[in-house]
Parts: sequence; structure tokens; C-alpha cells
Amino acid sequence: MTIRYLTASPSIHRYRCVRTREIRNDTKVAREGLGLKPVAGNECTMRGMRVLTIVLAMMVTFGVQGWAQAAAGPVADAALEGKLRGLAAEHHGKVALYATQLNTGKVASLDADAVVQTASVIKLTILFEAMEQVRAGKAHWEDKITLKPGDAVSGSGLLLFMDAPLELTLKDVLTLMVIMSDNTATNLAIDRIGLDAVNARIAWMGLKDTHLYKKIGKPAEGSMPADQAKFGLGKTTPREMARVMERIGRCELDVTPGPGGISEKDAAICGVAMKMLRNQFYRDTIPRYLEKLDATETGSGTASKTGSLNAVRADVAIVAGKSGPMVLSIFTYENKDMGWTADNEGEVTIAKMAKAIVEAWSPDGIDGKTLVPGLGLAPASSNGGAAASK
Repeated sequence: MTIRYLTASPSIHRYRCVRTREIRNDTKVAREGLGLKPVAGNECTMRGMRVLTIVLAMMVTFGVQGWAQAAAGPVADAALEGKLRGLAAEHHGKVALYATQLNTGKVASLDADAVVQTASVIKLTILFEAMEQVRAGKAHWEDKITLKPGDAVSGSGLLLFMDAPLELTLKDVLTLMVIMSDNTATNLAIDRIGLDAVNARIAWMGLKDTHLYKKIGKPAEGSMPADQAKFGLGKTTPREMARVMERIGRCELDVTPGPGGISEKDAAICGVAMKMLRNQFYRDTIPRYLEKLDATETGSGTASKTGSLNAVRADVAIVAGKSGPMVLSIFTYENKDMGWTADNEGEVTIAKMAKAIVEAWSPDGIDGKTLVPGLGLAPASSNGGAAASK
């Protein structure tokens, strides 16, 4: 039987009729949760039909009721939060966490709006602004960047050990910044993309407590906010940094994602970033216990960016659960263990929490096949960047 529905999704910004067949009885649950209403007439459009095609594909992949739950809004997982609180109580330091499963709307949080030092996790915002500039034609992956004598700074990375001058591309620099957390590469990226541009993008996303103050290992330039001395390189909250990673995963590079899905141009840009994040070199935090659950041969089921300071360990990741993608944003700080071994307590605590979340929400494990631009999700409802933050 043929049925016509009118979508009232805010992400589309107008009513459209879509036509499909009744697939199964519980489809009614999903369309009610997604705001689909029966209408009469033949006002169907091709764009509207594409929207419902995406929705039906998601329901087949991850389950009808899960998508209905996601449409209804965030659902706190009290049982999981209790378990996470127990793990946090065992940690010799502080823990702040925000996790969500994007297709079901499940949420777990512990002090998710605590303002914390970012360490190298702030590099996600540099990557995202670079993606936006490539999209706008203001930058190109193949743009030449020269490492000059005196550019190298200490800490993580490889460029510190390279002879200068050395010619790189913007893509090379960003890849080193993400995969190796290369501090010198990060500064080169900031020089090319612009510190002010990164912070303007952060504000565009509606993130109120996230800021990149300066380059790494270099004095702050100009007047600094009063709290720079406290946070150093950057500040954020688990909830806000999760939103940055979610935007990268969903490939939300436009104010309002198009109803027809992700364009080929945007998918190509997001694919470059996703490849960097999937090949993260530092894997002792969120991925630590999860990769054992991944029996596929399609690559890692996690895409992540870590951050480390003496008393800080953090990791923000997309985890491709078989029951649906998850974003995990976990920070440990004021840690008693300031060692730099793989068994640092902050790193192990993050790993235990990640394992608990995945086992609760995706007991069958993870699958790298779904870790692609868009994550198999429909465009999120959005009226621009300002709606992104709590």
C-alpha cells in the first residue's frame, strides 16, 4: 500500500511530502518519533523521498525503536551512570565525562559541564576549522607549508627531529597533528588556519566554554583572557568537545545539512579527517579494551584524539558500535599518577569507562565498516552552530 507522509523536521526547514511502502508494523513507532504525519495529495518531492530513504536505511541498520528513541531526545542511562560513578570513585583524581549513542539518544554523564584543561584534545577544533576552510576554498589539502629553522617545539611528534627547512602540505601537517599529536605540526597548522579563525568557529558552534589560547611552547601573543594561566593551551568541557567530534563524524560542515544527505565534496573532506582519527597512534585510553571486540578486517572501529599533561589524561572518540555509533568524551584531571607509562591510572580509568559504555550500549562489540563520513545517520536537526551547545 502507498502512504504519503509530511515531514516537519527542523533540519529541512519546510514541509515536504514523501512516499514509501509500509515495511513493517512497528514502522509507525519510528515515523511518529521522527515527526512524520500522513497527508493527502501528490505533493511529494524528490528531496523528500531521499530523506525517507535515509531514515528507512537507518532503521534497517540499527533498529526502528532505537531511531524513534533518538528522535524523542536524550535518555539518561541511570544504570550505566551508576557504574561509571563507581569507577570514578576508584580513581585518584577527578573525572568528567559525556557519552552518547547517536542513534538511540542514550546519554551517560558525570560532571559533563566541568571546564577542564584540554591538553591536545583542543586540536580537534583546529582540524574542524581546517575542514571548513577546505570546503570554502580558503585552504587546500595540498597547500605548501614550510618547516623553518626555529619552528620546532618540544613534546610529542616527529617534526622536532626533522632537518629544516622542510616542505610539507597542509594535509601532512594536520595528519601529524592528529595521529602523532605533533606539537610542531600543530603550530604550523595554527599559523596557516589562524588562531582567531579557530576560536570564531568554536563560537559559531555555540560552544561557550571552549577556547584555544595560543600556540604550543610559545608565549601567548596579545592580551589573554584571565583564565589562560589556569588552563594553558585550551579549555573545554566533555559535553562541548563531544559536540566537536560529533560534527566531524556526522560530517556537519554546513549551517543546515542538506535534506539530500552529505554531498560528495563534503564526504571527501570528512573522509580525509576520519582517516586521520581512525589511525590515532595513541591507543591506551578509549580503544585500549575495545579493539579486542572488533573482529572485522575493515580497520579500527574507533576514531579518536587524545590529550595528555602531567596530571591530565583525556580522550574523545567516535566508537562504531554494532548497535549504533557512540561519542565518548572522557577527561581525568588533577590526577595523582603523573607517570608517562601505558599503565598511567588516568589512561586505565578512561579505558575502563569506555569498555563499560560500549558493553552497555553495544554488547555485540564494534565494527569499523560503519566508521564512515556521516556514520550512517540522517542530518541532525540544526538551525546553525548556535544550537550545538547546552
